[in-house]
Amino acid sequence: MLQKIILDVDTGIDDALGIILAVKSCEFHIAGITTVNGNVSLETATLNTCKILQLINADHDIPVYKGASAPLNRTPYFEHRIHGEDGLGGALRSMKVTKQPESLSAPDKMIDEVNAYPGEVTLIMTGPLTNLALAIEKAPDFPQKVKEVIFMGGVVSGPGNVTPVAEYNMFADPEAAKVVIHADFPRTTLVGLDVTRKALLKKKHIDQITNPELAHYVRDSTRDYMQRYYERNGIEGSALHDPLAVAVAIDNQLVTTENYYVDIETNSELCDGQTICDFQNRLEKKPNVRVCTDVDSEAFLQLFIETFNA
Repeated sequence: MLQKIILDVDTGIDDALGIILAVKSCEFHIAGITTVNGNVSLETATLNTCKILQLINADHDIPVYKGASAPLNRTPYFEHRIHGEDGLGGALRSMKVTKQPESLSAPDKMIDEVNAYPGEVTLIMTGPLTNLALAIEKAPDFPQKVKEVIFMGGVVSGPGNVTPVAEYNMFADPEAAKVVIHADFPRTTLVGLDVTRKALLKKKHIDQITNPELAHYVRDSTRDYMQRYYERNGIEGSALHDPLAVAVAIDNQLVTTENYYVDIETNSELCDGQTICDFQNRLEKKPNVRVCTDVDSEAFLQLFIETFNA
């Protein structure tokens, strides 16, 4: 039986790869893809999502729902330097888009789907957590009806990727992240930079993609993305942040996890968006997040390539 999921995205380069992985895996019943302001504006994220679905001929099968156009309390912070002005590194720039989003809002879609299938829907979040926070605020009993939340975000034992301590999705809307982390979901899984930085897509992997159209798209969209990663980290490759969150939903044996108490800093001059993980239980609080601490990167990349070739 296929897993019921909603995929929430701010479609930049790695979100797009996550969408392709989710659709082509054939592991999911994708009730919808919801979009949010993040790497790019809400309008651009929605447009890019529709482009990716058209690219893989899934535009008639999967509905798209627009969500929050700004963080809960903050000014949007875009990542055009990483993802390009269009969010896809210039790929698909000339594609004519025919698919249109649905009229229902993203938070309302989440609430409606979970109410219709309580205990069955997994929410895979690969952008700022604004839409999910809004759903929680609108329907306080909503979290208990969700099967699991898997979100790409945070870093618990390493440097950030937008500030010295903060990962982008947490930095972009830390107030939303705090709402989500402290909500009473049955299980919340954090897929952070600690593991996604170990899952690097390299040119040799792209060369193994046998579908010419997909290989061209991946190569085109990640070209500058890889260059930025090399400039910052001295490694030729691009971290598959968002696809790894999708892969955890496909096979949670790909990662090693530990349960910890986690919180998000929201009121600091230097540390806004920092993910605080209480490794030593110094706060003496009950663990609230399943934190990914390691990944079988070879198995993940094999899954990634085989799925793209399916």
